Amino acid sequence: MMVTATGNLIFRLLGTPAAVGLARSITDARLCKWDCLHILDDALLVVSELVTNATRQTPYEEIRFQIVRDSPGIVIAVWDSSPDLPQPKPITELTLEDLDLSEEAFDDNGGWGLPIVQALSSKCGITRDPGGGKWTWARLVA
Repeated sequence: MMVTATGNLIFRLLGTPAAVGLARSITDARLCKWDCLHILDDALLVVSELVTNATRQTPYEEIRFQIVRDSPGIVIAVWDSSPDLPQPKPITELTLEDLDLSEEAFDDNGGWGLPIVQALSSKCGITRDPGGGKWTWARLVA
């Protein structure tokens, strides 16, 4: 964990599946403290998607997670060291017939995380970090 010049906490995590659960626990505790339970479910889903993307981009490397409260709501941000920008799938009507649910292809049905983040947030984006890598972030209105 590190503290920025503005006093915001940034949590350093290892890019593994366990990072998702840890970031969700931090988010849950923060939103309870800030009395923002009405956006908790959306925030937890956004956190899951952003942290999962970062761990896939940089497996077993450092990622950083930050959640900040301001007057409009909260900002969730995740940093990874990869210079590659995530490419969201085009938004389409998805049915169960579109998914290959066979055991061999079950993990190939991903890629919908960024459209989910876009749908749940009032604003989201990607900002390159001057020190390298990028921050992927989303704002949720409280």
